[in-house]
Amino acid sequence: MKHADSQSPDRQSPVCFVANVARLPQKGLPVLIEADAAQRAALAGEHELLSVENYRAELLVAPWKRNGVKVSGRVEADITQACIVTLDPIEAHIDEAVDALFLPEQSKLGRQGFEGGGEIMLDAEGPDSPETFSGNSIDVGALAEQFFGLAIDPYPRKQGVSMEAADDAGTAESEFQQKLRSLLGKS
Repeated sequence: MKHADSQSPDRQSPVCFVANVARLPQKGLPVLIEADAAQRAALAGEHELLSVENYRAELLVAPWKRNGVKVSGRVEADITQACIVTLDPIEAHIDEAVDALFLPEQSKLGRQGFEGGGEIMLDAEGPDSPETFSGNSIDVGALAEQFFGLAIDPYPRKQGVSMEAADDAGTAESEFQQKLRSLLGKS
């Protein structure tokens, strides 16, 4: 399954929304992305889903520290996936928090710790380290799609179905072969 973090950087997100971060209001810039039918079809194809019934991202793009940008909010979607055992359609709801920090490439904060042998302390439970951006804009739509992609169950199974169900046909066949061997007198 493809995830947004494994896709080529030159691929444009079906829900691309480029926010100009050069002069953000102090309270932040609210962004609402509601995918239309073509965008939902493209999202389904990108993430190997049967369909995306609805997709909505509500984000706030706000200034952070001196030159940084904080993007926070939620991405919600209703999707249909194929069960990995039966291939039957399974409906799922995604409701994922979006939280990311960005620093300009030339920022001292972004380089701090990577030059001169410094150390960066990362907390596995804490927020991710800031990403860098160049220019005056960030594709917050692509960011929301990354969080959407990470929230998709990579191994969806229909309720009550186990992997053994897929083996039942093989088990029945091997039991038949064993009975046949015993009837023919072969071990």
